[in-house]
Amino acid sequence: MTSRAGGRLAGRVALITGTSKGGIGTAIAQRFAAEGASVAMAARSVDGLVSALRLVEAHGARGAIFEVDLADPQGGRTSLVERASEALGQVDILVNNSAAGGYKPVEDWTLDQLHMMAEVNLWAPWMLIQQALPGMRELGRGAVLNISSASAELVVGPPFPSTAPARAGSAYGATKAAQNRLTSSVASESYGYGIVANALSPQAAAATPALVASGWLPEVYFEPLDTMAESALALCEGGVTGRIAYSLELLVELNAQVYDVTGRVLLEGWQPADLPARIAAQRDTMRHAAVGPQPPT
Repeated sequence: MTSRAGGRLAGRVALITGTSKGGIGTAIAQRFAAEGASVAMAARSVDGLVSALRLVEAHGARGAIFEVDLADPQGGRTSLVERASEALGQVDILVNNSAAGGYKPVEDWTLDQLHMMAEVNLWAPWMLIQQALPGMRELGRGAVLNISSASAELVVGPPFPSTAPARAGSAYGATKAAQNRLTSSVASESYGYGIVANALSPQAAAATPALVASGWLPEVYFEPLDTMAESALALCEGGVTGRIAYSLELLVELNAQVYDVTGRVLLEGWQPADLPARIAAQRDTMRHAAVGPQPPT
C-alpha cells in the first residue's frame, strides 16, 4: 500500500520526552516530523538523541535535542520547555513519553525507588505541563499527550490474573493511574482555550525493541510503533480532548488511515478495517491467560 501523508502539523512545535531508545517516543518524533512539525527531543542518552535527531531531520524538519534527567528535579526539567521554545519556537505540543517502570510485590519497593518512579511518571510531566500551558494559551492552541499504560487499570478479581501488571504492578500502575487523572484535569481546565489533553496507551503492548527482546509477552499482544505514532498524531491534531485512549480502538473509532512512521506508506494489515480482529485476538488471549493460585476464601 503506497500513499503519502504530510502537512497536518505544519507550523507546530512539539516537545517529546523519552526519544533516545528507538521506541514510542522516537516513532512519534518521526511521524510528527513527517507531518511538518519542528521536534524538540529530551532524554538522558545523548547518543540516542543524536540518532533520533537524524531521523527527524531526514524529513526536512527542524529538530533540537536536550540531555535531561527527568528523575532529578535539578536534571534540566525546570527549564526544558523554555529552552525548546527558544530553539524552535513556542512549544504547542507536549508529549510526555518518558517512563520508569518495574514489577515486584508491594513490600519489596523502597521509598527511594517509589520517589524515583513518581518523579519520572508523574511529577516531571506535571512540571512540563505547567511550563507549556501559558504559551499554549497565548497562542490559542495546544496539545498535551501523556503516554500511559494498561497497568493503570484496576485489577479485576477474584480470581485475579497471573500477569506481571496484575501481580506486581502496584508502583507503576499507581503512577500511571495518577497521570491519567492529571490528564483529565488538564483537559477540563484547558477546555475553551484551544488546548486538548489526552492520554494514550498501547492496546496491549507496543513493539519497542526492549519489550520484544524481553520475551515476556506473546506476539499477539504486540502492535507496531507506527500505530502508536498514528494514534498520537490523531490526539495532538485537536478535536479530541479528555480521553484516556487505547491506540487501536482509537484508530477504529476515528477511521484513521495508518501510515508508517515515515508518513510515506500506508501500513498493510493495520488499517481500521483490520484492527477489530486484532483487538479481539488480544482480548481472547488475555481471557485464556493462566490464572495463578488464589488464596483460600
